[in-house]
Amino acid sequence: MPNLKLAAIEDDKPVRVTLELAAKLHRDLAAYGRILGGEAPVEPAKLIAPMLERLMASDREFAKARRQAGRAT
Repeated sequence: MPNLKLAAIEDDKPVRVTLELAAKLHRDLAAYGRILGGEAPVEPAKLIAPMLERLMASDREFAKARRQAGRAT
C-alpha cells in the first residue's frame, strides 16, 4: 500500500452532515479511496471525516488556540 497520510478507516457511528463538493474534489476523493482501499475502494464520503481529523490533529496553531481557549474558561 502506498504511504498515504490516512490509515485504514475505522467503522464508527456517523453523524449525518450534508455538504456540496466541487466536482474536482469529489473525483480526487474517489481516486484517493481507490488507492487507499485497493481492491475494496473506500467511498469518498468515508474519507472526509478521517481527513478532517488528521488535519486538525496535525495543526499546531489549532492545538495551541484550543489549549488557550481552555485556560480562558
